[in-house]
Amino acid sequence: MSGHQRYAGGAAARYLVMGSAVFLVLMGLVMVYSAASVSDYVNFGDSMHHMKRQLLFAAIGLVVLFVARAVDFRSLKSLAWPFFALCVAGLVTVALMGVGKWGATRWIDFGLFTVQPSEYAKLACVLVAALLLTQYSQRRITSKDLWGRLFVACGIVVALVMMQPDMGTTMAILITVYLVLLLGGVDARILGSVFGAGVAGALVLIFAASYRAERLMAFLDPWSDSQGAGYQTIQAMLAFGSGGIDGVGLGMSRQKFFYLPAAHTDFIFAIIGEELGLIGTLSIVVAFALFAYGGFRIAIKTKDHFGRLVAGGLTGMIVIQALMNMAAVTNLMPVTGITMPLVSYGGSSMVFTLMCTGIIMSVSSHGAHSAPVRRGPSLDKENGRADRHERRRNGRPHLSSIDGGRSAHKRRA
Repeated sequence: MSGHQRYAGGAAARYLVMGSAVFLVLMGLVMVYSAASVSDYVNFGDSMHHMKRQLLFAAIGLVVLFVARAVDFRSLKSLAWPFFALCVAGLVTVALMGVGKWGATRWIDFGLFTVQPSEYAKLACVLVAALLLTQYSQRRITSKDLWGRLFVACGIVVALVMMQPDMGTTMAILITVYLVLLLGGVDARILGSVFGAGVAGALVLIFAASYRAERLMAFLDPWSDSQGAGYQTIQAMLAFGSGGIDGVGLGMSRQKFFYLPAAHTDFIFAIIGEELGLIGTLSIVVAFALFAYGGFRIAIKTKDHFGRLVAGGLTGMIVIQALMNMAAVTNLMPVTGITMPLVSYGGSSMVFTLMCTGIIMSVSSHGAHSAPVRRGPSLDKENGRADRHERRRNGRPHLSSIDGGRSAHKRRA
């Protein structure tokens, strides 16, 4: 394949990512206006209150997208740890003087606007994981350094996010980091152990708080507490049931008349299902599917290992959050409080997601000029061969590879 053909393919994936993101933003603007118009008129005397703010957030986000698109993504290598420190400082600020609603404290109030640091902490974890895996593949750090730094970094973020508390964002962070490990070529045995530990940890966190256990029970049987934990799920199902194939009509939702809480944020997908029906909800699903295809194609085609992990991790992070929102609204998983990227109302989420989209596009633009990615069966086997070669060369023991192989002492035995 010629260089021109590779560039054309990268451009096509980039346009696919951009096009699907713009479609989702425009759909979100329309649906935020529809879902919030009644409550906005009652509470603010302006049925376009949230829509105007969302339009401003979208405009800022698009500027940030094009800035991120123009900047070479490789500069993020030197910014990963400073950005991580800034996000941790933001999370600590939330713990000390944050503002919140619905029992969760997640925002820093700057007067004219609020910022949700946990959104940006997701990007920080992706960058740190991608940087550490890249450094390990280049033999700049040991296996012990990789896992130690990764566990400490993710542990700090998860602990601070759970203090808010925000189980949904915690799950999104951990799943995204797991995806980065998968893309980084970590051995299947290690991935299996991490997966098992993650499931066990999630169960402990669920039953450690009574309200999370109630949400789990409501997921299994919403009608057992129809006026409590199961209320939102039941109202969402009524919205989908009313919508049918083509919906009741744009702006004609009944559930937004104070029946469905968080209609313009967490449960906007239900309003889409009610007003636009199956056709409307499928358009959202298809848009995220196209975003995923374009983003992962960019990740696969890039020659830069760090760029591959960043593009794949950010694409997965956005799509995973969308799937979690859809699953919670349709009662395929317990309600987590995760919003739908680019569609739900929220300034931090909008600007953050468009920034990540710009970074993915930057990988597409600049990744073709990076050093080629080393090919091999996996990161672990490649480094394992290098370890054995080095031991044969100088006879000294070295750290085992990432796959948790036997120690040098056992190999000598």
